[in-house]
Amino acid sequence: MQRTFELVSQDRESKARRGRLIITDGIVETPAFMPIGTQGSVKAVSPRELRELDAKIILGNTYHLFVRPGLDVIKHFGSLHNFMSWDGPILTDSGGYQIFSLAKLRKITEEGVEFQNHIDGVRAFISPEIAMEIQAALGSNIAMVLDECVPYPCEYDYAAKSAELTARWAKRCREWKEENAQRSTSNAQHRTEETTVSQFSTINSQLLFGIVQGGAFDNLRKQSAQAIVDLDFDGYAIGGVSVGEPEDEMMHAVESAEPFLPKAKPRYAMGLGTPPQLLEMIARGMDMFDCALPTRLARNGTAFTATGTLNLKNAEFALDKGPIEERCECYGCREFSCGYIRHLIKAEEILGLRLITLHNLHFYLNLMNRARAEIERATFDQFRKVFVAEYKTRDAIPIA
Repeated sequence: MQRTFELVSQDRESKARRGRLIITDGIVETPAFMPIGTQGSVKAVSPRELRELDAKIILGNTYHLFVRPGLDVIKHFGSLHNFMSWDGPILTDSGGYQIFSLAKLRKITEEGVEFQNHIDGVRAFISPEIAMEIQAALGSNIAMVLDECVPYPCEYDYAAKSAELTARWAKRCREWKEENAQRSTSNAQHRTEETTVSQFSTINSQLLFGIVQGGAFDNLRKQSAQAIVDLDFDGYAIGGVSVGEPEDEMMHAVESAEPFLPKAKPRYAMGLGTPPQLLEMIARGMDMFDCALPTRLARNGTAFTATGTLNLKNAEFALDKGPIEERCECYGCREFSCGYIRHLIKAEEILGLRLITLHNLHFYLNLMNRARAEIERATFDQFRKVFVAEYKTRDAIPIA
């Protein structure tokens, strides 16, 4: 596997790390937040606006893009980058979480997963090899192995068997990548029905991350981490968190796996989280994050600030002439008042949710920028403690 991660510095009082992930389409400074572009679009935001927000990497969803528009369309345009006019790095998840959370009548076997998609009920099958083929066709810079994400709560025996299956699937994903990389090296002009020359180029440059599972059980998290690390991936993700478990169990799942992950490779906490959770995960040695909260809550009129969330639908903001957050440099805060944005939301004007979305993404990305600076100054732990203490969630936030 390629050496693509540089560890720049580490906080003295915690496990927070300042790193640099070097990818074919750009450099990602870590800790990093990845806006979610589930269906080839970060909701309500254009690629140009993402670049203006200084987003360095976004996430695409293998399952959703496989179901719609389908691989034939993506292949016609050459890659997901071309299709959505985004020239920065893209990470694609394997689709495992969506298969297990959205698809109906799924049947899990050693070979893979047979399921009915959530849109029209058409039956489909995804194996580790097919998941890799799909991600090669998408042309993402980072691919994820196919895994099974167990629900919460989950019986120990099922979590154990699931983690073992995830490890076997991860091995098959790695073997597929190695075999197809060798094919492209031995014959750059070789074509098959399944794999094109352009896909061969992607396979050679595409990083592959393994995923640690194990539910809420310490020893299973440890065993899963060791099994996945033994396969020697480019990076490692901790999956199966933020699936309905209490926050302390979420943190504990990360703490159980982290000591067994290589320091010289990036760590990705999947599907997290609120701003305080991100800082707590950084303090526990995580480097990369994705979460739908900034865009999802924006569409409900909720904005993130350093002191907590604001529900801009509330009457208290009707006459507020100030911005969502003082000293915020996002477009919405520079140009518009809370009172105006509240009016837009109440009137169901699309501009309102767009302005809050831009603000929330700016807030998350800026939080990561601040975290990187604090780690470099060796003051991250104090920054984290003050931020978490002052942050208040004024409305219930669903994580899942």
